[in-house]
Amino acid sequence: MKKERDSAWIEKHLPSILAGFQSCTDCSMVNLQKGTNLPGQRAVVETLEEIISLLFPGCYGYMPLGQDEIILGRVVGVAEKLADMIEQAKAYCCRENQCTKCGDCRAFAEKATVGLLEAMPGIRTLLHEDILAAYEGDPAAHSVMEVVMSYPGLYAVAVHRVAHHLVALDVPIIQRVMSEHAHAKTGIDIHPGATIGAGFFIDHGTGVVIGETCVIGKNVKLYQGVTLGALSFAKDEHGNLIKGNKRHPDVEDDVIIYAGATILGGDTRIGHGSVIGGNVWLTHSVPPFSKVYNQQPDPIIRTRE
Repeated sequence: MKKERDSAWIEKHLPSILAGFQSCTDCSMVNLQKGTNLPGQRAVVETLEEIISLLFPGCYGYMPLGQDEIILGRVVGVAEKLADMIEQAKAYCCRENQCTKCGDCRAFAEKATVGLLEAMPGIRTLLHEDILAAYEGDPAAHSVMEVVMSYPGLYAVAVHRVAHHLVALDVPIIQRVMSEHAHAKTGIDIHPGATIGAGFFIDHGTGVVIGETCVIGKNVKLYQGVTLGALSFAKDEHGNLIKGNKRHPDVEDDVIIYAGATILGGDTRIGHGSVIGGNVWLTHSVPPFSKVYNQQPDPIIRTRE
């Protein structure tokens, strides 16, 4: 039987330890009810999972949806949670002088929440095309439901489509927490500001990076390790990064980008119908129907003889 440990060893040090923690109650890393008062990361993630379950009813829970189950109550619950979170995030930005459209934060939150929920059928339509792109483009996919319930690329894209709509509604912070949750869960890093067309498929997915100002057309397919990133970061006369400018490439319709390719720069455009080979490093535009490959390597193979 394990002997109960005496806690006296730590109790005598508690006054000095607690004093150190309490000295940081007014710093930017602390989220207090009286102060910053943002929703916690776990609360955002839990609400996100409920939103995803509304997009794919019966697929992301523990059991299938019952024939007589009514989604109404779940929609109301999600709406209330999401509106509270958006209100807190908006109020935080106002306090930090980040708000450019001052007004009633609660009214803003309710309007944004309704905006997202009303957009859900359209988001589901986009995701349906994403699912078909995965099923038809991957010989290892044996059913549509296999894609829905197991493919990390689809999960990352689903979260992105929700988060991107929140960006369009000017919702701060919440959308970034959602996208970084998907990043941590799948290894796919899609900034919520990126614009992505229908029929988007990320095969395998691990290590994919898509920057904030990327614009991706319809029926685009990416493999693992693809980076659509920035070539450089402009700075002002004081050496501060200039934010909001176009930094990431555009990818037109029907493009395939193979594993490990890196495409950089806000002026870089990949023309429609192009194929970018594996491990290509590209910092300039290519015209439609281009095929871009590295020179074939010449491996040395030595046998035992």
